[in-house]
Amino acid sequence: MKLTATQNRFLEEWIAFLKIPSVSADPTHKKDVQTAAHWVHDTLQKAGCQSSEIIQTPGHPIVYGEYLENPEYPTVLVYGHYDVQPPDPLELWDSPPFEPVIKKTPLHPQGAVFARGACDDKGQMFMHIKAFELMLEKAPLACNVKFMIEGEEEVGSDNLEDFVKSNKEKLQCDIILISDTGMLAQDQPSITTGLRGLSYMEVCVTGPNRDLHSGLYGGSVQNPINVLCEMISQLRDDNKKILIPGFYDKVLELSESERKEMAKIPLDLDAFKNSIGLDAVAGEEGFSTEERRSIRPTLDVNGIWGGYIGEGAKTVIPSKAHAKISMRLVPNQNWEEISELFTSYFKSIAPAGVKVDVTTHHGGYPYVTPSDTIGYQAAHQAYLETFGIAPVPKRGGGSIPIVPMFENELGVKSILMGFGLDSDAIHSPNEHYGLFNFFKGIETIPRFYEHYIRLWKEKQLV
Repeated sequence: MKLTATQNRFLEEWIAFLKIPSVSADPTHKKDVQTAAHWVHDTLQKAGCQSSEIIQTPGHPIVYGEYLENPEYPTVLVYGHYDVQPPDPLELWDSPPFEPVIKKTPLHPQGAVFARGACDDKGQMFMHIKAFELMLEKAPLACNVKFMIEGEEEVGSDNLEDFVKSNKEKLQCDIILISDTGMLAQDQPSITTGLRGLSYMEVCVTGPNRDLHSGLYGGSVQNPINVLCEMISQLRDDNKKILIPGFYDKVLELSESERKEMAKIPLDLDAFKNSIGLDAVAGEEGFSTEERRSIRPTLDVNGIWGGYIGEGAKTVIPSKAHAKISMRLVPNQNWEEISELFTSYFKSIAPAGVKVDVTTHHGGYPYVTPSDTIGYQAAHQAYLETFGIAPVPKRGGGSIPIVPMFENELGVKSILMGFGLDSDAIHSPNEHYGLFNFFKGIETIPRFYEHYIRLWKEKQLV
């Protein structure tokens, strides 16, 4: 892929951004997160924002920038985040996570940048800043643009809601534009029309007051790891249905016609399995793979630990065992209610001889956006023009808890224009983002503005 001088500059800037280890979950990287915030602030100013500021919160900063051309024009609010997931396990990376490298792959023959945050969300968020810069180089915009880039998305956006509630006038807009999702394939774009909610829990099972010798005590006391495994096995049945009482009571079921429409979404099941190194798929009985990963709620153990895990052998009955468990939720499920149901049920199935503690870390509500808004229509036309094929609407399996919050507090819809691929390994070792996708995003985003402004003006005349 031969890059223009401008594309080379954008690539160099993106790589410099990726070198900053802005891991929001790790206190040892607090200064790095601040460094990333300043980098975004400076980049917004250079791109053409009339003003930008770093707003400190009790956690990590929010970077805000704005370009206000005319109060009579429509206003687009761009949301993104500059923090990244922890890179662990480091030994599974082919190259250091914060030393970006460009490599060609079968899926990315033009090359992809491998680094933590390459796709989620530094690469996708950075596309918007560069698209904004290019648009301004041509002429003043016929709209206002605001940027709100946070540093806590990967740890639950704990302080964003308070910021939004306290700054509704500053954040007033007509639509919110987000690229923190993906598309079906490089030759088949899609627009995310829904997101699952999330309830993230941590459990701790405590048995004896200290680690015990497994020979002297084995068979006479509860082993917290054994108990934890037995309790986890009672969370789902053999058909992968979640057993928490009341869990499904408010699930909004899709009609048969809606499921038939969803079945039209192209999914190469063999390619799906090959991409993750499996020879079979699994999930809730009675639903397709696409349905299982988008419109159905789930329960997954994300981590489990306890006892001795060092080299060699140490025969102990551990005092404690821990697990982190997440539940993806679908429309009408309330994450706070689900967290309470989980807590009550998990404690109820604990046997005598152990104590169980359950902690709710964070959560978020599901979100569905209609496909008949001018924002969706503008995104549809933008993808059609740059990819040469119409995008398909698709429910996403992930969660962006702040999206429903934006609608509740600001009263506007969000358009989820993702350019990543499922194979980009976000949250995993060897995360990457294709050069094709990166530059295609920068090409497509200005088309969105063009069509959104046109449709907005037409709507004003009706």
